[in-house]
Amino acid sequence: MADYNRWMNQRIYEAACSLPEAEVRRDRGAFFGSILQTLNHIAVGDTIWLHRFSQHPEMSAMQTELLKFPQPSSLRQEIGSSMESLRNYRQALDEVIVRWSCSLTPEQLASTLTYRNMAGQPSSKIFSHLIQHFFNHQTHHRGQVSTLLFQAGVDVGVTDLLALIPNES
Repeated sequence: MADYNRWMNQRIYEAACSLPEAEVRRDRGAFFGSILQTLNHIAVGDTIWLHRFSQHPEMSAMQTELLKFPQPSSLRQEIGSSMESLRNYRQALDEVIVRWSCSLTPEQLASTLTYRNMAGQPSSKIFSHLIQHFFNHQTHHRGQVSTLLFQAGVDVGVTDLLALIPNES
């Protein structure tokens, strides 16, 4: 899923960057308004979750990597003021996600993570279920962005995970 996430982000950002900055900023009536704001929300959500994941007792090494990605204080906090700055942030964040996902063990995935949501409410959930949510959240909002891009005249092309799964002989 981390490889798919990175692949799709590269494609979505390439498509979005083909539009003039005013077009990616234009309010298109989506939940987060514009293409830029929706992409920003995905990056914010990923950053929030990675900070939560880094609190797992066996994930403390990730805390050092996250120093260059400050913890957002809201789901709409601006991370990138332009497509280019947000794209750079996204690329760096995706590299962290890929490295981190490769380090996970079955024991870690089966463990419980206790965290607080943005409202401060505590939760304890199976770590692997939270990771599924993490990747599903990205897919959900990238689907919104691909629709907004298509409406703006830009076709992202194939977005199915199946396109990344290799054929077996």
